[in-house]
Amino acid sequence: MEKILVAVGSTRRPKVNAVSEALTAIRTVSDFPPAFEVVGVEVESGVRHTPLSREDLMAGARQRAEALLQMARAKSEGWKYFVGLEGGLDVIAGLDVIPSLDVVPALDVVSEASNRWVFLESWAYVTDGSGRGSFGQSGAVLVPETLAKTVLDDGVELSQAIDAFAGGHNLRDAEGAWGVLTRNLTTRQDSFRAAVINAFAPFFNREFYAASDPSAGT
Repeated sequence: MEKILVAVGSTRRPKVNAVSEALTAIRTVSDFPPAFEVVGVEVESGVRHTPLSREDLMAGARQRAEALLQMARAKSEGWKYFVGLEGGLDVIAGLDVIPSLDVVPALDVVSEASNRWVFLESWAYVTDGSGRGSFGQSGAVLVPETLAKTVLDDGVELSQAIDAFAGGHNLRDAEGAWGVLTRNLTTRQDSFRAAVINAFAPFFNREFYAASDPSAGT
């Protein structure tokens, strides 16, 4: 059986493994893809090193996938699907849902001074190069204000900030900030795995997306 080549815009182990795990899981509920091989390729995201908004996260994921597509066309690579992954922060300012200090007096979650909620998110974008593409997101975990301040106010990259925050080294290639914040109930790889499954949903569950996909019948 011929393998489908799936390119992912990174050589980072958590990202490449996340795509492999996602596709393996997808095969348990569908015949897509029948067989596959994941190829990791370093490409630029086109956004800042630590995205600070949902828009930047989505743009970074999509631009990685599109960079892979351009590379495949220029070098005649046999990649069938192109996956861009981007992790970073989504900052929501001015949301008036600050928890009561009587209920959670010790939580370092959000301060009245900052009046912002900061979430760690992972995003994926998948395209088959035909004009069909889809986003997927991992869900979100709240970032402590101390860590958020280091990244947002002091300008420290998240990968460096989480190492200092957790007393580790190069954690983004291990459990990542996700693992630190959830005590490894959800790791960085887990978060990208979920995002990739969600992004591939219109491809392996096409009957439910066909009505909104004009190319589904072609």
